[in-house]
Amino acid sequence: RAYAHKLPVCAGSQPLLRLTVAPPCVCVPSAPLLLPPAQMGKGEGCGTSKSTGAVAPVANPTGRAASKPGPVLEAMAPAGPSADLAGYGENVFKGAVADKYMREVGLTVADLEDPSWTKDAAKADKVAKAVLNWAKARGASSFCHWFQPCAATYRHGQSGQVQLAMFEFNSKGEPVWDFKGKDLLQGETDGSSYPNGGLRATHTAGGYLTIDPESPIFLRGDAIFIPACFVSFEGYSLDEKLPLKRAVQAMSKAGKRLFDKLGFKIDGMVNNIGLEQEIFLIPRDAYYKRPDLQMTGRTVMGRLPARGQEGCDHYMAPIKVTGPAMACMQEIQEECYKLGIPLKTRHREVAPNQYEFAPLFGAVAVQTDQNLVVMQIMDEIASKHGLACLLVEKPFQGVNGSGKHNNWSISTKCGAQLYNPGDLTKKSGNFKLFPIVMAATVSAIDKFGDLMRMAIASPGNDFRLGAMEAPPAVLSTYLGKQMTEYLEAFMKGEAKEYVPKTTQINMGVDDLPEITAPAEDRNRTSPFPYGGHRFEFRAVGSSQNVSLVNTVLNAMMAKQFNEISDRVEKGEDAVAVAQDLLQKHFKCVYNDNGYDPTWPDRAVEKGVTRIDSGVDAIATLAEEKNIDLFTSLGIFTKDEVLGRRSILLELYVGVVEMEAGCMIDMINQHVTPSCKSAGLDASALAPALAAVEAGLAGVHAAEDELEKAKLARVLRLDTMTEARKVCDDLESKCPPHLWTLASYKDLLFMDMNENKVGTVF
Repeated sequence: RAYAHKLPVCAGSQPLLRLTVAPPCVCVPSAPLLLPPAQMGKGEGCGTSKSTGAVAPVANPTGRAASKPGPVLEAMAPAGPSADLAGYGENVFKGAVADKYMREVGLTVADLEDPSWTKDAAKADKVAKAVLNWAKARGASSFCHWFQPCAATYRHGQSGQVQLAMFEFNSKGEPVWDFKGKDLLQGETDGSSYPNGGLRATHTAGGYLTIDPESPIFLRGDAIFIPACFVSFEGYSLDEKLPLKRAVQAMSKAGKRLFDKLGFKIDGMVNNIGLEQEIFLIPRDAYYKRPDLQMTGRTVMGRLPARGQEGCDHYMAPIKVTGPAMACMQEIQEECYKLGIPLKTRHREVAPNQYEFAPLFGAVAVQTDQNLVVMQIMDEIASKHGLACLLVEKPFQGVNGSGKHNNWSISTKCGAQLYNPGDLTKKSGNFKLFPIVMAATVSAIDKFGDLMRMAIASPGNDFRLGAMEAPPAVLSTYLGKQMTEYLEAFMKGEAKEYVPKTTQINMGVDDLPEITAPAEDRNRTSPFPYGGHRFEFRAVGSSQNVSLVNTVLNAMMAKQFNEISDRVEKGEDAVAVAQDLLQKHFKCVYNDNGYDPTWPDRAVEKGVTRIDSGVDAIATLAEEKNIDLFTSLGIFTKDEVLGRRSILLELYVGVVEMEAGCMIDMINQHVTPSCKSAGLDASALAPALAAVEAGLAGVHAAEDELEKAKLARVLRLDTMTEARKVCDDLESKCPPHLWTLASYKDLLFMDMNENKVGTVF
């Protein structure tokens, strides 16, 4: 059977047909092949690179001569071009793409990569002219400064922008192209309607934007997007990006200071990350029958069908090539590919209809920007394929939720990887640097575990952390046996080079090669495990802008780098300082099973940070040690810290208000009428509904923002949970044709259903 006439097909790809011919053949889809970029930036190595540059098209990357198909295959083979690497980065002003237009105005791409051009008005005008010429060539006639408002979970694309035409009128009233350096460098907008935590008011509504030269300008449709930072008239940060850039700068300066004192002269440090983005793709017609999913991204009621994820049969299973999910994912990759975002990995995840994309590593500010773009593209392209993309952490009860693993590493600007012991020792000539870096890291985790927990306190993580699908709300780190034993010996005075040992695994079959296993196993139950040359913050929520997460990580590392430097300046030996820090803070190292139900209580006994409530975690921002961390490094002022606390609490309350409102409406408009139609006894609904309404009224009545958020959490996790049980029980008794809400079966198993026109789900 061939479903080619029924399938949505993404641009540049062909449907796969079953070939019922005798001669052996290979049927290959023509989706772009995603490979690592040809060039890496500074800080590359150990699997981490800076953001990828645009590369010239490769007509035949294999170098092999193409064979001509035989007569049968020639008739049956899909039409269209073979796979190649053409088009990478064509919609981002960077690398080879930018160099062509920069040379036309007397500059080169090297001038673009040096941020000093933003301080030179003449150069800025030339860069603007080059950008305009590129934009016109790509069919764009508008521009905007693209920024990241706070608490933007439900904002499409999690960004802000005002698109402006790139033309003016001459004295004859004729339109002429107009885009100058001043337009590129700075913008202004009304800042009155963005979450701000009291940092501005409607009568002080000015908002100002400045270009971020680190993150490349990109193009979609008829507009170019200029990544920018956003501040108020008083200079307060109103966005997610500016604190992140301040934190990276503070970490870089502190790291340079420390390494200089240890005899390794460097220019500074960079933070690289790689983000594993998990999502759900569900049938859009079923999505339209769920007001809760449309309004909040999460089902507030819904009974599990007989099958969920019990058989572990979804994880990394084949993506159905005759279904819309594959076509959707291919088109997402193609769109991102043109934007210089190499989504190298795609696969199914644990839950039904759950998938994952992952790019290559890159600089933290650029990767954060690109992740927001990817999330927007996923949402938009999913609708083209009859799907809805769900980004919230826990859309469905009873199956796994979604995370965004934040793989995190630091390197010097000259490319020495701090968490790669061999690389750091080789490039510095000093094996003691590695255990000193590890002492700074372990002590930072132990001292600022509360801030790490705060950084992942997205509302959706309420239902995910500690649920045997994500690490518990205990902020420990996994180092593995070899690293732990090495650092324990180091603490006791044994200072030697750390050389991790790999293991050869013999497969027991003569014609199979041996596998080289790394020094340590994977620990998926740790929130912040060491993964060989990097740490992985596994507890980050899928809907999050990871700016705050990485602001915290960079800030706490800067603080600990400075602490070691301060003590060395006072006459202490650096190794002795590192040993002391490890002895005091090694309690946060936990290499066992984080899902062990006894571990959270044992962690508290050891003095390891445990904060079950996201609301309580947000409240820790106001603690004096945390205010001091941010203010001493120039990342936030005290007012900005307290403003962030308010913003996060308001977000939490707002999400719960929406969810409770959806539950009330669904009970009144769907559950009650369905039960009446089915003749069911729904007497338990009235008290459940009344309890939710009373809880919501209590939230509205509270005046203190922290108290309001605490009441919202009780409403969400207790009152609404009990009401859900009543609704789900009634669903189990109601005939499906009378239940007006899409069921979990409709939402989660699209591979097993067809829609009305026959398109295979």
